[in-house]
Amino acid sequence: MKYLHTMVRVNDLDASLDFYCNKLGLVEVRRKDHEQGRFTLVFLSAPGDLKAQLELTWNWEPEAYAGGRNFGHLAYEVADIYALCQRLSDGGVDILRPPRDGHMAFVRSPDGISVELLQRGDPLAPCEPWLSMANMGQW
Repeated sequence: MKYLHTMVRVNDLDASLDFYCNKLGLVEVRRKDHEQGRFTLVFLSAPGDLKAQLELTWNWEPEAYAGGRNFGHLAYEVADIYALCQRLSDGGVDILRPPRDGHMAFVRSPDGISVELLQRGDPLAPCEPWLSMANMGQW
């Protein structure tokens, strides 16, 4: 058995690709439009890691999706949690659980999917502005 991918449904494909690719740093691996079923599948991965993929499913007819937190979360190991959180924050993404400990943070996609960020290796030394930043909302 081998892990293939995680699928999340998205309401706005462009906003989701902006979040996952431009802000979080994933890359698009492949895309397939299904005319008959009226949906698009976009597969993303961390750069250089095709083994763990995220499948974005965009149904062309609008649907209401609730309970993104019920899904749980996606988790990514990152090289520099402070730099990534700063890039996300600069891009307008709220840091819901700041990396106060230099190890873990949480953000949400435009569709409410919780994304956990974990520092690769040992935690970074705690520093501002993250150290004194409070949690926001649910993560």
